[in-house]
Amino acid sequence: MDIVITYVNGLDPQWQRDYEKYTNVTILEKRFRDWGTLHYLFRGIEVNMPFIRKVHLVVSQESQVPEWVNREQVNVVLHKDIIPEEFLPTFNCNPIEMHLHRIKDLDEEYMYFNDDIFPMIACKPTDFFRDGKGVLGMSRHFFGSDMFKTICRNSDSMARQALGLPSSWLFLRPQHICTPMLKSECEALYAKLEPQIRASMTRVRSSQNLNQYLFLDYMYLKGKIINERLSKKHFSVGITSSKRLQDFIMNPTRKLVCINDVKLSEKRYEKLRKTMLDAFEAKFPNKSKFEN
Repeated sequence: MDIVITYVNGLDPQWQRDYEKYTNVTILEKRFRDWGTLHYLFRGIEVNMPFIRKVHLVVSQESQVPEWVNREQVNVVLHKDIIPEEFLPTFNCNPIEMHLHRIKDLDEEYMYFNDDIFPMIACKPTDFFRDGKGVLGMSRHFFGSDMFKTICRNSDSMARQALGLPSSWLFLRPQHICTPMLKSECEALYAKLEPQIRASMTRVRSSQNLNQYLFLDYMYLKGKIINERLSKKHFSVGITSSKRLQDFIMNPTRKLVCINDVKLSEKRYEKLRKTMLDAFEAKFPNKSKFEN
């Protein structure tokens, strides 16, 4: 089993210049930041998921790779290694998710992590895969009109189309946590729907996009996902107190945590960032093999 992590450092000057050039959004109009917690994700993997074969870090360009990353232990994957050139650069997670299965030497079973998800308590391989199937909570939701739900609807409809199933008034939505992927299923679906997938891709997020739910819905509808919720806690930094966040990091009650970023005042951001870094350092004080 492998882990794939996608990462963006919004403070990288080269990334900011590219963002401004291709999106016509000036740096002064948008606030960029980095929480500085990526190495604690790697420490959590080493401590709580020691069964992982290989970790792949997916970034847009070399300037995005933190200096502390030990490349003998981490496979650094650039967007150009997996995404067709005509769709680069991209500032949209959805085209990236459509191509993760193309990573060289990727295991058949892999977990996809965003950089805001952390393993906090010892995990077992069977938490994520059993008998060649992924394990993930799946639920059905009514369609909505916002962009995210439209993208979910696109993905659900396309997965059903690929399997010759009728459309539904409800869409499938996986848990908001790391997701189990089967490379062979992703490859097969991509080959079947490549024209539609390519037509969906845009440089910034758009309602015409597909997302990783395309693969997850397809796997679920084929019986390749066991519908069982992973042990996880979710925090939104916009409504979570520093004390609650600190208490959970120091004494976690779930195996996984997602700490979701939202717009914050600079003062609030600085306070929460210090709280998180201090708590994570106390929880995972030892440098991992993934760090120089």
